[in-house]
Amino acid sequence: MVVDDASPDETGVLADELAQRWPYLRVLHRAGERGLGTAYLAGFAFALREGYDFVFEMDADFSHNPDDLPRLLQRAQQGADLVIGSRYVAGGETRNWSVGRRWLSRAATVYARTVLRVSLRDLTAGLKCFRRQALEQLDLDKVRTQGYGFQIELTYQALQCGLRVEEIPIVFVDRRVGKSKMRFWIAFEAVWKVWRMRFGSGR
Repeated sequence: MVVDDASPDETGVLADELAQRWPYLRVLHRAGERGLGTAYLAGFAFALREGYDFVFEMDADFSHNPDDLPRLLQRAQQGADLVIGSRYVAGGETRNWSVGRRWLSRAATVYARTVLRVSLRDLTAGLKCFRRQALEQLDLDKVRTQGYGFQIELTYQALQCGLRVEEIPIVFVDRRVGKSKMRFWIAFEAVWKVWRMRFGSGR
């Protein structure tokens, strides 16, 4: 599924054209930019309605390598409830990032791990595979964060529910075309909302 928030580069138009050729491809159009987190939630809701057994989330700019998906699926089929494609376990790495972005990602993960007291290495990872039963146990209606915060919140919820969460190494390659939608407020949101995740409702 492609979730398109009226992309100015006509991503939605291209996705519609591909959907006409590939009947298994679904496109969800939304008016205006509502944020990454809400796009994922819309995709999750669709997957649950349609009865899918496994649900992936990933970036659509090839920063996440589609060839990694079978490895995540295999681990989920072996019993993991949530499988994370991790940049920060042995064998994982990032490529073509600036020093500033590399530092920001690392710092966000270390900060979140410390506040939430969890041992996972890549809490801000955006490549994930969920078992259907895992998604059904999460309280998705309470998720309000975007970007880094969304990834942290979903994984923390899974841990709080007692789900089996595993990490496997991936190589994350920065996009060759286009610009990141990461903004200062998205990173700042993750900084203060992890405290609410730990001590409050996560709202």
